[in-house]
Amino acid sequence: MGPRRGPTGKRFGRRASRPRVSPGGIGVALLIVLTLLLPLAAPARAQGDEPPIVPIGDGTDAAVDREPIDPALPDPALPIGEEDELPGMLPAESAPPPSGASGTALLADWAPPETVYVPETGHSVDGVFLDLWRGWGGANGFGYPITPEMEEDGRIVQYYGYARLEYWPEDSSGNVVRFGDLGEEMRPLLLRRGLPGDGGPAAEIAAAVRAWMPLSAEPVAPDDAAYRFFPETGHGVGGELLAFWEATGAETFLGSPLSEAYEVGDVTFQVFQRGKVAQEAGGSPYLLPAGELVAARRGLDTAPVAQGDLPVYSEELFVPPAPTPSARPSAPELDPNAERWIEVSIGGQYMTAYQGDVAVWEGLISTGKEGFDTPLGSYNVLSKLESQTMAGVIGGESYNVPDVPSVMYFTDRGHAIHGTYWHNNFGAPMSHGCVNLPMDAAAWLYGWAGLGTRVEVVP
Repeated sequence: MGPRRGPTGKRFGRRASRPRVSPGGIGVALLIVLTLLLPLAAPARAQGDEPPIVPIGDGTDAAVDREPIDPALPDPALPIGEEDELPGMLPAESAPPPSGASGTALLADWAPPETVYVPETGHSVDGVFLDLWRGWGGANGFGYPITPEMEEDGRIVQYYGYARLEYWPEDSSGNVVRFGDLGEEMRPLLLRRGLPGDGGPAAEIAAAVRAWMPLSAEPVAPDDAAYRFFPETGHGVGGELLAFWEATGAETFLGSPLSEAYEVGDVTFQVFQRGKVAQEAGGSPYLLPAGELVAARRGLDTAPVAQGDLPVYSEELFVPPAPTPSARPSAPELDPNAERWIEVSIGGQYMTAYQGDVAVWEGLISTGKEGFDTPLGSYNVLSKLESQTMAGVIGGESYNVPDVPSVMYFTDRGHAIHGTYWHNNFGAPMSHGCVNLPMDAAAWLYGWAGLGTRVEVVP
């Protein structure tokens, strides 16, 4: 985490190059899933109005005909086809670059904040936790932070309304942030003896205790579209709860069920490895704030802390300032016959499009995050697709992103330059190996660069 002192008094170290991460083993098509889950949100709650919605993947890599292209595969995975079968094969006439692009320089005195303050709960979000929290929708994904960073069992963690994020810097796959298993911590602790027919809390606890008792090794009903049994936990999920479980990422987010569904009054509950779901009579299932529930059970201090000199969170903090007119040099004369080529700088997270030796567009981009590095080398644009649905599983992370625009493949292992509408964090590695561009820049580049355009990926 950030190079500062956390609540335990220990100094939490950050690596020299600030990692940008995805959760370990968590598949996340982040904004797409947010859109999917908005109708499933919980009723308004007294404290805070963040919807209980969990995105499940960031979807930055490609699939062809819905078959995933894994950049780690050694064999070609991309069908190239003939030129006349592909759209947009010829470069457009000299269309102007996107507004403000020509002559834009990376401002040396600007950098996005590494820590922000969230006034709704009076806590901050820092480093790789901030990357994940922002990339997955902020409060719409995990809720607001409700504790500072702290150490639990020797590991740095932070609680949010609907999740606990854990820091695993030793993870060999590069997934240095994981979801905590909150479900087990919601197991009923005790059962008070009571008279037959006794109601109130004892009856509620008794219902929960019975629900936590595993079923036999064989499911009570065969797996089908309305029921699924998990022999590893001895529990199953069915009906509308099963549909909700699948919509929120199945095992990738909520994990396997730890209890059967049980009723308390007119509300049905079910506990999973990483969360708890509720459904009121006649309503749709929704997530309960598992982070708040476990923090309360542990007796954690959720009192607000002082803001200090931290900036208040806003996505505007992460948008580079526009260059002033005086910073834009006059456009040099272009040789219409000069080679058009593209340079991708990994270290700078920057792209420059050249015509000859003249830069006609330059700006911030996002390349592969740690463990999914965009490969260095000299390549050529192999194929182009105006739009493509990208879906599959890479490195244990699921994604399904429809209508990815302005796709230009430059390796036969699935690496592409394409437009990106699911994040605005350009200037930081965010993808599984592709080169993410802002939408307007990608649309212009798609028309400007033809098949065979040289692509130089440099350190």
